[in-house]
Amino acid sequence: MRLARGPGRLGEPVPVGDLVRVAGRGAGSGAPVTCAGSGGWGWTGSSRRCGASCPGGAGSGRARGIIRAVFAALAGPAGVAAHRPGALERAQLAPVGWRDTRARLADAGTRMGAVLDELGLAELITTIEALTVTGAAAILAETGDPARFATPRALDGHAGLCPRDNSSGAAQGKTSISGRGRPGLRVAAWRAVWAAMPDNAVMAARFGYLTTRQASRLARQQARTACAAALLRWIHVVVTRRVPWDPAIAAGTLPARPARPA
Repeated sequence: MRLARGPGRLGEPVPVGDLVRVAGRGAGSGAPVTCAGSGGWGWTGSSRRCGASCPGGAGSGRARGIIRAVFAALAGPAGVAAHRPGALERAQLAPVGWRDTRARLADAGTRMGAVLDELGLAELITTIEALTVTGAAAILAETGDPARFATPRALDGHAGLCPRDNSSGAAQGKTSISGRGRPGLRVAAWRAVWAAMPDNAVMAARFGYLTTRQASRLARQQARTACAAALLRWIHVVVTRRVPWDPAIAAGTLPARPARPA
């Protein structure tokens, strides 16, 4: 990245480290800082030319916030000026790492979906409303074959999402999950619930009921945990019985269907 001095005009480019050292010595002087090639290192030109390289792209609130933070850091008197070139170099590398991480995540998601396709489960398991192929694959990677669990509740017990009794005699304490199962499975189910709840009417209704009922009302985090356990039970039924997900059955308004013959 090359920068230049001058109020609203292009100047001779100078290394970013040189400019930062100048800005550090003259912090608070009000001297303008311009960016070569942007029509001036002013706010408008920087937002247009630099915003495209920021997470979220040009014009997004996130990009504008990053650019404003850079302006404030260059002009501010706080910190050690000699450290600023290294800090800006690390900042320049951050979007590179961010794009690389996104690319690797996309590749991993594609390969996870391909595995479900090979198993013949991709189309079936995504009948669960708003459950993505990647979310389902992450859960099944932790559970293994759901058929090895005799009942759906055995699967949420394997995740440690089943309730744990907390009573002694006549005293009844706060009920929590057992937490004895696989932490990775709990995380996968929790993330799938966060992604699915806005678009899954059954899950959203269940969450609303659990957080508003008069008796034994749950906190929001407890309700999401209960929804995660329900999601694991739905997955067990769909995969082991080879039947598509039915919102009416999931909501408890219809009896469960018999399993399809193998």
